[in-house]
Amino acid sequence: MPSLVLRERMENMSLVLVITIALFFGHIGDSEGGDLRKDFYKSACPLAEEIVKDITWKHVASNSVLPAKFLRMHFHDCFVRGCDGSVLLDSTAKHRAEKEAVPNQSLSGFDVIDKIKEKLEETCPGIVSCADILALVARDSVSFQFKKSMWEVLTGRRDGRISRQSEALSNIPSPFFNFASLKQSFANKGLSLHDLVVLSGGHTIGVGHCNFFSNRLYNFSGKGDQDPSLNPTYASQLKAQCKTLSDNTTTLAMDPGSPLSFDSHYYMALNQNQGLFQSDAALLTNKESSKIVSKLLDQDGFFTEFGQSMKRMGAVQVLTGSNGEIRKKCNVIN
Repeated sequence: MPSLVLRERMENMSLVLVITIALFFGHIGDSEGGDLRKDFYKSACPLAEEIVKDITWKHVASNSVLPAKFLRMHFHDCFVRGCDGSVLLDSTAKHRAEKEAVPNQSLSGFDVIDKIKEKLEETCPGIVSCADILALVARDSVSFQFKKSMWEVLTGRRDGRISRQSEALSNIPSPFFNFASLKQSFANKGLSLHDLVVLSGGHTIGVGHCNFFSNRLYNFSGKGDQDPSLNPTYASQLKAQCKTLSDNTTTLAMDPGSPLSFDSHYYMALNQNQGLFQSDAALLTNKESSKIVSKLLDQDGFFTEFGQSMKRMGAVQVLTGSNGEIRKKCNVIN
């Protein structure tokens, strides 16, 4: 009899150990999204994601530059204090917000976010965060071209209450960065070299202002020279439109082949030394990242990888549970 009792106790202890290990590893496996999950609003606001998609698609249908704007807005949000909607906040009498930082001064589309938030507050007040709206809008705006969701967005983010101009300047990767600075900037957010190359593919849509790359045309090393890594024919085309170092109003497509189409053409242009920014060209200065660039020429492969990297970026330093708040309006804290 004692041996049976002992065996039963040992079996129970083993079971507890197995459950503990399973929970421990389950928690680790979950860390990519933290407490984010699929269908977070399914019971509290079942129409939430449908409302976001419908309003987004309606606006993108009449304004084809919005996908690039929203993708960039989400990226700039996640790199400052994590994906907490802080980029949406307006400045106050005491603090200048992220919106006022140089990298964010050309952001637009805030009015669309406000319309979506207004509709969601009518439908289910105080439930859907602005941070989640931005993550969904970035996905849905790009997806409009394909009439289907291009990647999964986990939800459950809460909104931050702090937005500082200085933090945007120090955290958002610069178009002037070299490879080492880019890699470090992404590593600071827990993102890999692979994520860096894949997310740079977002430059397949959108435009860049002349003053963010004209040094490559007119004064690359401070001697009135041109960046030798830049395709000479492409450089001539850029010079025809960006005539001075200080031009900060003229914009050019980041992907000269298909600026409004979300595709893998960016990597083709990159391989032909037609990356617009120094940070684009930098991807070819490292052996490992160059290999990834070549792999991403495959469009289906790029779409898959982009979705996975967006999911990882969308989980950077998120506020969940009882942290942060659910803003009533996206541009002001409650």
